[in-house]
Amino acid sequence: MKRTAGILLPISSLPSAYGIGCFSKSAYDFLDWLKEAGQSYWQILPLGPTSYGDSPYQSFSTFAGNPYFISLEALIEEGVLTKEECEAADFGSLDNDIAYKKLYDNRYPLLRKAYERSHIAENPDYLRFVEENKWWLSDYALFMAVKGRFDGLAWTQWAEDIRLRWGFAMDYYRRELYFEIEFQQYLQFKFFEQWFALKAYANEKGISIIGDIPIYVALDSADTWARPELFQLDEQNLPCAVAGCPPDGFAADGQLWGNPLYRWDYHKSTGYDWWLSRLSYCFRLYDVVRIDHFRGFDEYFSIPFGDETAKNGHWEKGPGIDLFRCVEQRLGWHEVIAEDLGYVTDSVRQLVRESGFPGMKVLEFAFDSRDTGAANDYLPHNYVENSVAYTGTHDNETLIGWFQSITPQERQMTRDYLCDQDTPDEMLHKSLIALIMRSNSKTCIIPIQDYLGYDNTSRINQPSTVGKNWRWRLTKEELSEELKEEIRAMALRYGRMNWD
Repeated sequence: MKRTAGILLPISSLPSAYGIGCFSKSAYDFLDWLKEAGQSYWQILPLGPTSYGDSPYQSFSTFAGNPYFISLEALIEEGVLTKEECEAADFGSLDNDIAYKKLYDNRYPLLRKAYERSHIAENPDYLRFVEENKWWLSDYALFMAVKGRFDGLAWTQWAEDIRLRWGFAMDYYRRELYFEIEFQQYLQFKFFEQWFALKAYANEKGISIIGDIPIYVALDSADTWARPELFQLDEQNLPCAVAGCPPDGFAADGQLWGNPLYRWDYHKSTGYDWWLSRLSYCFRLYDVVRIDHFRGFDEYFSIPFGDETAKNGHWEKGPGIDLFRCVEQRLGWHEVIAEDLGYVTDSVRQLVRESGFPGMKVLEFAFDSRDTGAANDYLPHNYVENSVAYTGTHDNETLIGWFQSITPQERQMTRDYLCDQDTPDEMLHKSLIALIMRSNSKTCIIPIQDYLGYDNTSRINQPSTVGKNWRWRLTKEELSEELKEEIRAMALRYGRMNWD
């Protein structure tokens, strides 16, 4: 077995001169740093264009890319923007924070200038891109253009003719919004041109990209608007039920996500064509695909549309292994990580085993004073080889923040497991990382904040909150030689070095 390691860092959290991490030179420098640190994987978050709340898990499209990630430096080199124009824009004053409102107000005008100066309609590569991707790009570009015409309103609040995609309305808006549609197509062309160049560079370095896809699409998305038959919608294309999680000890009302649910009977009748298209596309974008909320393929939680909490929801059966057998038959074997966290039943465990995909082991879940049994799946001595070990994910506290927040009893449980009563709390992250690095899991992925020993002020996301998430960003100085050598030494020590 080849033992490997990697780092979790969203694209948005990279160092950057213009307000948000992107496909700039900083991304290439990070890949160089990763390689020299002996790492095999870079795990990122979903790449789609974000909507309200800035969450990459609520995107306007499951196929499109986020225009914020387009490198302005690259556009300057092309001659369609000037450095002075980019430096004059206000993207916020903090190097370690993302000011999304300022990005929205100031980055799009720059991208619009780049488009207007690009003469893109004369570019054969662009024309080829539009033709090859029209199966999703045509609807997405029109969706975004019409959304702009309706001042950003969700498509469920548009005029009835275009909301329901009546033929004459589709023709009208395609004519009226021709240049807006072309602008959206230009953004996608530049996004994917830059992304595939960055991915090729990573692969040349022997580094694989772990991408992340949500199981669900957003209600306010081109996917739901353009393909209503895929979802549990009524005759007005409004949801009959939406996704979420049931109440538990952490959330008395449960979690109301609001995503439309799939009509799995329809998907099965088509041979899962939409899912095959989606996953085939993702297998091109990434080397490994992590599927969020994998348990939803076994059973999904259905909440009546319009409810304000998840209390009245109930479980429904998902497609199970049938979907993944179809995927393997049609697309062949690809590397997938099953995000099998949360309330895991025997049938979910069986689905993960049958799929052959590695599940996830999160160290922060191991030391729960309510469950001290040795059979705890998250205690490192129980990790199976076919698994991916994490200290925490983008949804969890940082290691230091977690250790500060748990009960005294749980802190003592952690120290007893480590056989370490003496290391200061602020340094314990190193022992905890080493704990999973020497586990039996084939792969270990560590959030960069945990290597840095940061507290919860550097947290990526706090579920069920809005306004403070997805904002944290590295500065160039934090990716130091000292940290790189420390990570490299740990990869070497525990047999996880990337020798490619």
